[in-house]
Amino acid sequence: MSERVMPGRTDSLITLGVADALWVELTADSAVPTAAGAFTRSPARARMGHILLGSHVVATMRTSGAQWSVPEAEVRRAAAELNAVGMDRQDLVRIGPFRGAPRQERDEETPLRWRQRITRELQELSGTERAARREGGRPHHLAGIAWRQILVEQTRDETQPTWWLPRAVVRLLDAAEHAETQWVQAARTRQASAAVTEPPSHPRQAPDAGRRQARSPEGPTAALRPYDKELEGQLYSVLSRKPGTSRRVACWACAVCRTAPATVLDHCHEHGYVRAPLCQSCNTLERPDHLYSNDIRVANRYTRLFHTDTDNWLRHWHRCPGCRARTTLPLPHLAAWTAHTACRSLRPTHRAPRGRKPCGVLRVSWTGSQNAPRSCLLTITVDSCPSGEHHVLAQVPYREAVERFRAWLTQTAPAVATAAGPDRLDGLPATFRPVIADTSGEDLELF
Repeated sequence: MSERVMPGRTDSLITLGVADALWVELTADSAVPTAAGAFTRSPARARMGHILLGSHVVATMRTSGAQWSVPEAEVRRAAAELNAVGMDRQDLVRIGPFRGAPRQERDEETPLRWRQRITRELQELSGTERAARREGGRPHHLAGIAWRQILVEQTRDETQPTWWLPRAVVRLLDAAEHAETQWVQAARTRQASAAVTEPPSHPRQAPDAGRRQARSPEGPTAALRPYDKELEGQLYSVLSRKPGTSRRVACWACAVCRTAPATVLDHCHEHGYVRAPLCQSCNTLERPDHLYSNDIRVANRYTRLFHTDTDNWLRHWHRCPGCRARTTLPLPHLAAWTAHTACRSLRPTHRAPRGRKPCGVLRVSWTGSQNAPRSCLLTITVDSCPSGEHHVLAQVPYREAVERFRAWLTQTAPAVATAAGPDRLDGLPATFRPVIADTSGEDLELF
């Protein structure tokens, strides 16, 4: 029989069973689906001293009778934060599987590691086995979020399926993982301080069973620092091999959205320079949608990159000294820009119930290389045309695409254009580096 939520003082402690019911009740209208058993089902573990609800950390306390409880006010605060999150179910981020992804630094006291949990569960079990074992004690949620309800599996050309979650949920889970890491580090610091300051002649007394004991009281977590060009001009190949780099990255806020914790070092794959630390969501948004090494699909997210949030993204790409000095973009980004922006007027339309709809799906491929601009040619095509009438829309030489981009940059983001130019070539290689093939994920080369 489930415990009933009773109104009372919000500064009181409530049992985990009551907290489960309260969480479901308070988040019933949330855009992000939540799960029952957020406090009592795996991976939540009260013994760890905290429970994750969304990106909020709630302290667990052991009261008289060895019963675990949580502050009601913290549950309500976490629910209010989650209810304020908007979610677009069409704005998806690929979360796996990725072939040959680099290992992250392990922290056994940070149990969320949500990407690894989802990957492990979905790889181990087929669809029917998942349904059969769903009630068998496997993780039912992540940070109180019912991720199975919004997970999207996509299969293309009978290959291995890929898994996608809404971008808002990815950012929420990344923030939760970061908050938990900070919590654990703060707890270790408190324990170390207590061990140093406690006199050896006064051994710690056993806690009074009749008093409420906060085993791991909520302490302040380190605030994220805004990124301020600290890594500008450094090579990714050198910086990524330095010990402790991932811990250093986690201390910054994402340099693009400026809200989520950074998890990766984004870098230019043509010149090899670090751009800035990004959250996983922004890093995924920035990647071109490769079909092959020289062929990309121009997805809907390019509207955000080249129209909605143009200034932020252009500033980010031009954090690479090579791209900034030559006032251009890496070849895949330039190809996507050419298809999406410069050739937008060429895209045909068809009749639709509400006016006219752009035809099919834009795709751009190239022959040759940006290392030999005279021979590099971009070909913009339309795939999946309902009538089959259209295929090749335009063929644009690389040099022409660069000139179009420079003219557009001056009009669209004059501050970014002013900071770029050939007068800033000092210290740069005289010729382009070869494009660096990225093996950190499947079909992500050359982005």
